[in-house]
Amino acid sequence: MLAIIMAGGTGERLQPLTNVRSKPAVPFGGKFRIIDFTLSNCINSGIRQIFILTQYRSMSLQRHIQEGWGISSAGLGEYIYCVPAQQKVGTDWYRGTADAIRQNLDLVKRKGIDYVLILSGDHVYKMDYIQMLTYHKLRNASLTISTVKVPTEEAAGRLGVLEVDQDYRVTSFSEKPTHPKSIPDSPQHSLSSMGVYIFKPTVLLDVLKQEGDDFGRHIIPKMIADGIDLFAYNYSDNNKIEDNIIEIMEGQRKEILVDRTRDSSYWVDVGTLDSYYRANMDLVNVDPIFNLYGKRWLIRTCQRPLPPSKCILGGRISDSIVSDGCIISNGLVHRSVLSPGVLIDRGAEVEESIIFDDVVIEPHVKIKKAIIDKEARILSDAHIGYDWEADKKRGCTISEEGIVVVPRNMEVRPI
Repeated sequence: MLAIIMAGGTGERLQPLTNVRSKPAVPFGGKFRIIDFTLSNCINSGIRQIFILTQYRSMSLQRHIQEGWGISSAGLGEYIYCVPAQQKVGTDWYRGTADAIRQNLDLVKRKGIDYVLILSGDHVYKMDYIQMLTYHKLRNASLTISTVKVPTEEAAGRLGVLEVDQDYRVTSFSEKPTHPKSIPDSPQHSLSSMGVYIFKPTVLLDVLKQEGDDFGRHIIPKMIADGIDLFAYNYSDNNKIEDNIIEIMEGQRKEILVDRTRDSSYWVDVGTLDSYYRANMDLVNVDPIFNLYGKRWLIRTCQRPLPPSKCILGGRISDSIVSDGCIISNGLVHRSVLSPGVLIDRGAEVEESIIFDDVVIEPHVKIKKAIIDKEARILSDAHIGYDWEADKKRGCTISEEGIVVVPRNMEVRPI
């Protein structure tokens, strides 16, 4: 099975985090990038023939792949290659997901490819793609779409929505509808596409001869109208991942093998600033649904050669994730995610915030409910997240739910 990961999205709703990088390259959970979860799923599923289609501001992503994902052996037929947009067909760049594949049909026509797995590089989840492949084979499907049940208001304008019959055959597909159709037995939810497709290569090559640049908007609805067999894969019910979960109970470290962890049904589209923030904050809960500490389903990434983090001179950390190379000097960190190399000086307070790599937070700074992009410097006595009007004057972005985002390399002075 050949995997093709779509990683060229602009991520407009994640601005300003995507001013300097593509959406899949945005940091997540401290030390990871968003694309690491899709790539880890591939490797953990035993899929080692992977193409990553890049386009928008791809330098950061390409460097991350080159430095952190050189784990394949070309001599054994394994590879992870970034494929930039090259105008192979005409003079247009990628105009949609289907057009991106159409412009790279030479990848699909390679010898020995029985199935094509098409993935989004900007979602956070754990999935064994081989379980989905088994379902695809049993159904003898031309196309299988992985689906998840989400609240209808979350699907509106953001996700593809499907309808299925009692055999889970897809009967309709709408891409990002304003008013999504609900599930008959669950009127508050819609059945949404995860952006995970398995095609028969012959079917994929045939449907891409037709007009249409996007799978959700054009290709899939046309396949349904033509009577081609499409089936939905129920991710929440069928995806089962065994893992060793590490728990600390009454001062003792315990490893518990669970047959099906809760995060086997966890999937989140971190496509907006608020959904991105909430997903990160989920990780610092005492018992988070999405577990980063399993031993079998490892999440891989590029590891910077940094020393261990340290907390000195009375520094305090609670309910937080702290990556390598951080120094907290007589400061307070509460319910926050610190990426590698963050420096927090004396008297500074960071609460409910996400701090990217190499941010410097000077003495007596106060930060609350904020996202601070890489290499920003917060000067002494500055406050972020306490006065939105002041934050806007500095050039910060305020999300719909009131999260303050400081752009990369910004120097924030007190007002």
